[in-house]
Amino acid sequence: ASLDMSLLDGSVGVEDLVLLEPLVEESLLKNLQLRYENKEIYTYIGNVVISVNPYQQLPIYGPEFIASYRDCIFYELKPHIYALANVAYQSLRDRGRDQCILITGESGAGKTEASKLVMSYVAAVCGKGEQVNSVKEQLLQSNPVLEAFGNAKTIRNNNSSRFGKYMDIEFDFKGSPLGGVITNYLLEKSRVVKQLKGERNFHIFYQLLAGADAQLLKALKLERDAKSYAYLNQEVFRVDGVDDAASFQVVQNAMTVIGFSEKEIRQVLEVISLVLKLGNVEVADEYQANGIPASGIRDGTGIQEIGEMVGLSSGELERALCSRTMETAKEKVVTALNVIQAQYARDALAKNIYSRLFNWIVNRINESIKVGTGEKKVVMGVLDIYGFEILEDNSFEQFVINYCNEKLQQVFIEMTLKEEQEEYKREGIPWTKVDYFDNGIICNLIEHNQRGILAMLDEECLRPGVVSDSTFLAKLNQQFSKHGHYESKVTQNAQHQYDRTMGLSCFRICHYAGKVTYNVTNFIDKNNDLLFRDLSQTMWKAQHPLLRSLFPEGDPKQASLKRPPTAGAQFKSSVAILMKNLYSKNPNYIRCIKPNEHQQRGQFSSDLVATQARYLGLLENVRVRRAGYAHRQVYRSFLERYRLLSCSTWPRWNGGDREGVEKVLGELSLSSEELAFGKTKIFIRSPKTLFHLEEQRRLRLQQLATLIQKTYRGWRCRTHYQLMRKSQILISSWFRGNMQKKRYDKMKASALLIQAFVRGWKARKNYRKYFRSGAALTLANFIYKSIVQKFLLNLRDNLPSTNVLDNKWPVAPYKFLSTASQELRRLFHQWKCKKFRDQLSPKRIEILREKLCASELLKGKKASYPQSVPIPFHGDYIGLQGNPKLQKLKGMEERPVLMAETVRKVNRGNGKTSSRILLLTKGHVILTDTRKSQTKFVIGLDSVTGVSVTSLKDGLFILHLNEATMSVGSKGDLLLVSDHVVELLTKVYQAVLNATQRQLPVTVTDKFSVRFKESSVAVKVIQGPGGDEKSKLSCKKKGSHCLEVTVQ
Repeated sequence: ASLDMSLLDGSVGVEDLVLLEPLVEESLLKNLQLRYENKEIYTYIGNVVISVNPYQQLPIYGPEFIASYRDCIFYELKPHIYALANVAYQSLRDRGRDQCILITGESGAGKTEASKLVMSYVAAVCGKGEQVNSVKEQLLQSNPVLEAFGNAKTIRNNNSSRFGKYMDIEFDFKGSPLGGVITNYLLEKSRVVKQLKGERNFHIFYQLLAGADAQLLKALKLERDAKSYAYLNQEVFRVDGVDDAASFQVVQNAMTVIGFSEKEIRQVLEVISLVLKLGNVEVADEYQANGIPASGIRDGTGIQEIGEMVGLSSGELERALCSRTMETAKEKVVTALNVIQAQYARDALAKNIYSRLFNWIVNRINESIKVGTGEKKVVMGVLDIYGFEILEDNSFEQFVINYCNEKLQQVFIEMTLKEEQEEYKREGIPWTKVDYFDNGIICNLIEHNQRGILAMLDEECLRPGVVSDSTFLAKLNQQFSKHGHYESKVTQNAQHQYDRTMGLSCFRICHYAGKVTYNVTNFIDKNNDLLFRDLSQTMWKAQHPLLRSLFPEGDPKQASLKRPPTAGAQFKSSVAILMKNLYSKNPNYIRCIKPNEHQQRGQFSSDLVATQARYLGLLENVRVRRAGYAHRQVYRSFLERYRLLSCSTWPRWNGGDREGVEKVLGELSLSSEELAFGKTKIFIRSPKTLFHLEEQRRLRLQQLATLIQKTYRGWRCRTHYQLMRKSQILISSWFRGNMQKKRYDKMKASALLIQAFVRGWKARKNYRKYFRSGAALTLANFIYKSIVQKFLLNLRDNLPSTNVLDNKWPVAPYKFLSTASQELRRLFHQWKCKKFRDQLSPKRIEILREKLCASELLKGKKASYPQSVPIPFHGDYIGLQGNPKLQKLKGMEERPVLMAETVRKVNRGNGKTSSRILLLTKGHVILTDTRKSQTKFVIGLDSVTGVSVTSLKDGLFILHLNEATMSVGSKGDLLLVSDHVVELLTKVYQAVLNATQRQLPVTVTDKFSVRFKESSVAVKVIQGPGGDEKSKLSCKKKGSHCLEVTVQ
């Protein structure tokens, strides 16, 4: 049969497995896989949530989702842990019923994350206030502390809980948290001294070494490198995606929030370092005087450091590790331990210290979050405990874990059936007995007080004489040889069965989730869990307050020869208390499933999930849920969903909800055996009936959709037609009105024109005798003259200022006066300019002519020109009148000197500059040495063929000479730098013009060529990073024919 995956609109697969058809393992796995591949990780079995670990962060958590699930009923939204937590919290708050949430699944299935989500949801939706927020913070911060000390990396899971945890969160009548109590179960303390390949010790060891600062490590006598410690797996130190150093800071902060003092945190870390250092204590072979093997400490440094840390002498600690005191009522006997026994004692001490420290931390957290006895409260319990385990080699730990899961399965079946029975009773529907597998026989096999496996294990541990694991197995074989759920090699041989998978030291139990083979090796030792009395007494003698408090039995006043209870007996007692606690509360279940062994997102291993589905008994759960009626729903919700199937209830129903449901189902002609009407709910026996209702609803929705579409299209066409008709009428009325208006306006204009002509004709006829024929022209001329006279008089009284730079002029009042106004403006400007020129002295005129010449040559071309405009040209910048030596130079007989200043001549060979004095006369350019006042060059102005200057703010320029001058004696063009380059070039230009009657070419460029006798040099000028007013030049020779000048 095919699997129907579309029960509800928009859902992926079947959201509630109670409605799965056909109900077989294959269809269940396909449904889970389909939902998992579409990132739908939650599925319901009634009110049970199945959670498949996605191994990635999904966008389905946070305040928005919490708010949406807070305001809805259980089945209203997609399956989610928030929905289950909301139902539990509302039942606790509104009905005052104690709740418990049982989270089960194997390692790596996501149990710890599920418990965090439940707690975060409850913390978000419960009350607020300073005290309430403090309690919520303490409850939430207990998680990182317990994870650090109780979780570890395993092959299956990077953050595996190696202990069971049950937390009771206590609330007041308003639903605000008051506090809580945490109970822990069976910490895997063997991990302290030994880990499997690829696994790590508990997180706290690595967090301490990675996150503690150097000062703290020195105080704890620890090294940063984890390889230095024998108790830490030498292969795996880090976990991908986990920052141990940051986690250490989180743990410290969490302990502070919970209420640990700085002193207590320091003492806890000291005990952790003590456990690490115990693993490095090496035991060596020694022999007593009589030849009996003994042991001793190989290197006393480690023992001495431990002693200094906890306040013990190294001698006392060594005696406790290497010897044992046997005490009876009459005497004491001290026995030396051999190397193997001493190593066992050392490891037993390390395991006991860590296990007791963990219990102390749990009790310390409970002290901080406990609630006063006088307050009335309701309780929500959250159970996060190890799931059913079947390993290749199953030992005592797997035995007690699977025993606990057997008890939880028993609770689950009984509570589920009880809930079903109570609901049927409430609704007034007869309850039919449901056949299911009762695993009470398996629980009895393990926990019976006289004939159970745990009782026989305790009996074997306490029995005098030779006791071993093989004698325990023989006793089991004898006791359970005919038990239907027990097998071993001996029982198989008696029944002539051959099974090579069964070892000689093994027995097998047929659990509800499958057969598990246990190896009895070390069952006796692990159940005894003995710690030699010498070690307890030595630890009690320590000066360390916390370590001393962990071993109260070491106090001589409380010394007892009575044997402590075994590990199995303690666990059995704890499970009994837990079961009693669970039976007293309303249960809510979260079943966690691991989709693959590699912790990879998107991978779904059908075989692995099928195994876990059998462990968790999912099919059995569905069958129990469907034993009576597979689906039930309150009348109002059912009627709201299916009332469209009946003409009597659609589109409106005014009667009661139950009557409406009866009407709907009556018209569908469903079998009466498929239906049952309760007091508030309708019950449907078969999922096929529900599928039939959904199919009818789907077809009816299509019909209604077609009807709605038809009605809508008709309404839309009708509305469109009415709108078009209304628009057409409006357009027609506006058009007719506009046409009549235009016609009226035209008639009115014609009538007015005719009236005007008639009135004009009458006026001319009546008054022609009073006017001459040329009166209109005379009147027009008079008006024109009056306007012109008024304009001129007004212009006289409002003339602009006589400043030559003021271009203001009154606007002509009439358009026909514009030409005259512009001509008057031009004449006025010329008059102002002439008046300004008449006031100037000859010297001032000459200066302005030079400025005009400079403007024509360099304005808009040279960057330094705007700065030179307001500065007058001085000509003499070296004090020529006071220097008689310069007046006697060759060429100075030509007077006057037009320009005298100090320039810098650029050397063509290396780019360096040398200072020279430049004198410009009417006929020559003279360059002299500034020191010796001797003439270097005398160049006639007729030899100057041109000038080149850069466009930048520098003073670089070139005097280009003709070839005749170079052949006479000059070495070529002159490359000079002047601080007054604008003035100098202007005066050279005017001097050449006056002397030779030709215009000197002035070229503004940043690339030019300088000619010498033999060759020419290309000069390239570039702008450097600077840009101040006083630019500096840097000349660099680039090869033999190129000079680069940088303006900075």
